[in-house]
Amino acid sequence: MKKVFFSSLISALLLSFFLTNNIAVAVEITNPLAYDTFEKIVGAISKFLFNIGLALAPVMLIIAGFMYVTSAGDPKRVETAKKLVLYTLIGLAIILLASGLIKVLESILGVTGT
Repeated sequence: MKKVFFSSLISALLLSFFLTNNIAVAVEITNPLAYDTFEKIVGAISKFLFNIGLALAPVMLIIAGFMYVTSAGDPKRVETAKKLVLYTLIGLAIILLASGLIKVLESILGVTGT
């Protein structure tokens, strides 16, 4: 039964391919992206990630502050909150320094930003 089903499925697929292959259809493919070059796409993605990082940093600091306030003296929760603040500030510094480094390199190399 399985052999009959698969052989008829393959036959139907091959038949449909050969029947539609002879029909000439003029289809114009348009670019669905808003950017034309790879550099512009990478620039848009990096701007998006930069904005997400800048939006998440204050949220993480608020969460760390809430954890610290509600720790009720538990040393593990206080330590977790302190680590969260430290790692959030380190991540924010990396995001800002990376953006600044890109701008400095663009000005040194004389490249216009995306």
